[in-house]
Amino acid sequence: MNEKLLQYLWNFKVFNNFDFKDTHGNPVEILNFGRWNTDSGPDFLMATIKAKNVILIGNIELHVKSSDWIFHQHSHDPNYQNIILHVVFQHDIEIEEFTDKDIPTLELINYIDERNINKYKEFTNGNKFISCKHLFTPNKIPLFFHEENVLKKLQEKSISIEQDLEKSKNNFEAVLFHHLAYSFGLKVNAFIFKQIAESIDFSIINKIRQNKIQLEALFFGISGWLEKPIDTQMHLWKREFDFLTAKFQLPAITIHPKFLRLRPPNFPTIRLSQLADLYFQHQNLFSKMILAQSSEELYEIFNKIKASEYWDDKFNFGKKSTINQPKMMSKDFINLIILNTVLPIKYTYHKYHHEEISDEIIKFYKSLPPEKNTVIKNWEKLKMKTSTSLESQSLIYHFKSNCEKKNCLNCGIGFKILKEI
Repeated sequence: MNEKLLQYLWNFKVFNNFDFKDTHGNPVEILNFGRWNTDSGPDFLMATIKAKNVILIGNIELHVKSSDWIFHQHSHDPNYQNIILHVVFQHDIEIEEFTDKDIPTLELINYIDERNINKYKEFTNGNKFISCKHLFTPNKIPLFFHEENVLKKLQEKSISIEQDLEKSKNNFEAVLFHHLAYSFGLKVNAFIFKQIAESIDFSIINKIRQNKIQLEALFFGISGWLEKPIDTQMHLWKREFDFLTAKFQLPAITIHPKFLRLRPPNFPTIRLSQLADLYFQHQNLFSKMILAQSSEELYEIFNKIKASEYWDDKFNFGKKSTINQPKMMSKDFINLIILNTVLPIKYTYHKYHHEEISDEIIKFYKSLPPEKNTVIKNWEKLKMKTSTSLESQSLIYHFKSNCEKKNCLNCGIGFKILKEI
């Protein structure tokens, strides 16, 4: 038994019976179990009990053992002055101040089914993909499970976007640029690409976005790749970068993207060139994304984006490849950009003044194909089907937020399994 499990059982009232008696044999009727407090202070707030024919309203504190009250040093903490009931799994000592104030102690050891404890132990032991792997079946998934997970993920991303908006003086276009750069960088270069984007005043992007060569020169120059040009095109980019540096008084900073552990199509050279082409081809990019009503409209934005011709037969500067073809954005990569950047930005932009935005964003997720990765493959082994990105995004989020952290007690699936005894 641990305190977290005890709180869970109390919150969801998972007991053999409710004929509660305190440690002295007096009946204790729980009229209101209280509101579970996940911040500091008592575990359950604004509870109501009836003890010795007196109705009391206040807070309830839970501990594995009665003596934990002393070990946790609650006695002199003003946050714990309105305790009306001390609930423990095992009563090991009398607490003098509770006796003096006639505050009852309720011992739960005989009210809890041992199978619940054993099931929880089974959850949290071992290195299984998910703790409930051997107990899980798809019918354990609660109603609207995927929608709720995706909306939680969107809300978390929205908080991050709003923090960036605050730093950029509520400039949505600049924040879109920063977050697109992050997505174009993938896992290896995500933060590095975002640093590059944030190092450029977005007004400069707006001023030069009709000139693709200058956009590339800006990105490549900040990446430190133009210091020693080795061919004609690199000399051209360097000349443009030197011009831009002087014109806009760019700070003398260099941010080096990484090539290690990347397949050539994902090299930062290719992705930055594609990002430049995106802003070159779409002069009103933000408006197009915000106003898009379907995934098809979003695909239209990205379908023709490609790295400049210089990269047709190259993945790195001056090094010819045996592959000679335009470096277009793949469908999987476009899906990634839409899921990780475009939809969270749309949600954040509309959420305060468009009541239907949640439903509309969910429709986007339902219209996009699912991701394929290790997490999804493991879910599929458990007979979980993923036919849309709503399901795959939900399962990835749920795994990272709950399963990976063994947060079984805050999981709707775990709750259903624990109840089935």
